[in-house]
Amino acid sequence: MQNHAPSFKAWRTYRRLLGYSAAYWKVASLAIVGMVVDAACTTLFAKLIKPLLDRLFIDKDASTIFWMPLWIIGIFTVRGIASFCSDYGMAYVGRNVVQTIRTEVFHAYLRLPAGFFSAEANGAQIARITYTCEQVAQASTDAVKTALIDGLTVIGLAGVMIYYSPFLAIALLLMMPLVAAIATAVSRIYRRVGQRVQRIMGTVTGAVDEVVSGQREVRLYAGQQYEAQRFLDITNLTRRLNLKAAGAGALSSSLVQQVAALALALIIFLATRPALLASMSPGTFFAVLMAMGGILPSLKRLTSVQSNIQRGMVAAEDLFAVLDMPSEADHGSLATPRVRGELQFKHVRFTYHGAPSPALEDITLDCRPGTVTALVGRSGSGKSTLSSLVPRFHDPDAGSISLDGHDLRDYKLASLRQQMAWVGQSVVLFDGTVAHNIAYGELNGASESAIIDAARAANALPFIERLSQGLHTPIGKDGEMLSGGERQRIAIARAILKNAPILILDEATSALDTESEKLIQEALIRLMQNRTTLVIAHRLSTIQHADHIALVDRGRIVEQGTHEDLLAAQGQYAMLYRMQFA
Repeated sequence: MQNHAPSFKAWRTYRRLLGYSAAYWKVASLAIVGMVVDAACTTLFAKLIKPLLDRLFIDKDASTIFWMPLWIIGIFTVRGIASFCSDYGMAYVGRNVVQTIRTEVFHAYLRLPAGFFSAEANGAQIARITYTCEQVAQASTDAVKTALIDGLTVIGLAGVMIYYSPFLAIALLLMMPLVAAIATAVSRIYRRVGQRVQRIMGTVTGAVDEVVSGQREVRLYAGQQYEAQRFLDITNLTRRLNLKAAGAGALSSSLVQQVAALALALIIFLATRPALLASMSPGTFFAVLMAMGGILPSLKRLTSVQSNIQRGMVAAEDLFAVLDMPSEADHGSLATPRVRGELQFKHVRFTYHGAPSPALEDITLDCRPGTVTALVGRSGSGKSTLSSLVPRFHDPDAGSISLDGHDLRDYKLASLRQQMAWVGQSVVLFDGTVAHNIAYGELNGASESAIIDAARAANALPFIERLSQGLHTPIGKDGEMLSGGERQRIAIARAILKNAPILILDEATSALDTESEKLIQEALIRLMQNRTTLVIAHRLSTIQHADHIALVDRGRIVEQGTHEDLLAAQGQYAMLYRMQFA
């Protein structure tokens, strides 16, 4: 039973993959008709060899002499048209299948939970879109084309052999089982190697992405030699695996040729027996010989088609695994235009998948509407994890988080996130204009005057007006044409434009120069007005005026209160304060 499980799974995957081709059944049908006609023309030409030789060279038949060249021209003209229809039709279907699957995988990335992205390297996710999707074209169209044309050709030519000489066709009975055994063995090798190549391609993409993204660090710390060697090691492994697959394919081709040579030799041996020579015309012998010769290249291609199918199967299984993953949990029914902003954490515990200990343990915290709550503590203490639970990037393992008295999971996910704006230390900008980055996503319909007002409130308008095209200036990938302070102010303008009742600031002013920090602090003060704000900060000077401060240590809230209360308590907060202001 276990031996049949992989083949059943492969068939189920292949059937699902072919389902994508069904959407283009009209073009696929035309291509299939072209393949059938192509194989039929090859068979017809082989069948005409006997009358061509017997009537033309032995009987000197005048009608055959006149019509035979026209028949040959006609056969190959029809075959050329059929070949074009099959080639272009299958290419059309294949490109559309790849486009459809690529789009579905990209859409899956947009709906999958945050845990998926943290569990897998970026390179593997990029390779799935670029490399893996391309592999399915081999299985869904190219392999089908080869299998159908060559399969029909083998059947047709075998029929010609049996029609003219059933005795000589016995060579086929000896050859076919050997060819099938070779194809099966090669199929297993390709599948095993294909799975490893699939995984390594993600590593190759990841290595390139890291070097391109971190090119400054690579140069500054002289990491070129290390990165070059690492890339060489990865690509060498890929090369060896591909060569292993190519070696299996070459061996398969060589063995098939050897088996075919034995079959041809057997045909010639049998045909030259005196008893058969007396009853066989030259036309019959050459028709059988040509049919056998036509079968050989088709059989070679049929054995190699296994490699394309297996690569496509491995790729399709990886893609379908992503497509079948459950989306972010979104079972809530509550939707509201605007919340008051009362956040409550009650005995919250959360553990990252695979982590040995909880990132948060027994967190209880009240954030009243319109107030500023600051989270302080050492790096890795759980502050950012706590803030990521509010927009439900993760859900707590125990305890509850409520908004205006309702559990976060009671809200529709889109409605919940509509209530929130986020400004982080690592600002994410997109390859577009300044206006596109401020009015991003759901804000896309904002008027230019509203965008300008948001930019002014974020202290971003002065530098925007100095840009070559103002709001409509392209800023490059991740805003690479802007400074850190300018990028931060665009992110604040985006949050201002959204005008959400809940604001999360994750180290929004760290790593900035004094002038930029002052401008950003002014913008943040405007942004925080009348909003429930959750601030994560290392520098205590930025949160002294917060309404409530919680000190987080090793996933627990160990102290909370106002700035004055915490200083008077002479605990960890007071110690941190003295260290920073000593």
